[in-house]
Amino acid sequence: MKKKLLFLPLILAGVALLGWVVMLLWNWVMPGLFTGSLQIDYWRALGLLVLCRILFGGFRGRHGGGHGGRERWQRWQAMTPEERAQFHKDRHGFCRPNKEQKDL
Repeated sequence: MKKKLLFLPLILAGVALLGWVVMLLWNWVMPGLFTGSLQIDYWRALGLLVLCRILFGGFRGRHGGGHGGRERWQRWQAMTPEERAQFHKDRHGFCRPNKEQKDL
């Protein structure tokens, strides 16, 4: 718990720095690219940063909280071709319904 409290000022400083960087980049790039685009202040830059976080889910980093990509890849590599075929067969209609599911 104490370690988390020690990192809180660093996290806040990082967010503040990112907001400042977003503001500088926006004010440098956007008015030159799009006529009619206005410069933004620091608070709007922070809002833009939060909006991007909500829409695109950034700031995750490569460690912690991922979806276990390396572990899944290792399991996939350890499967036999028959197990892989069964895996695909079991998940065939997961994202889009197959013909039998449409008829129900």
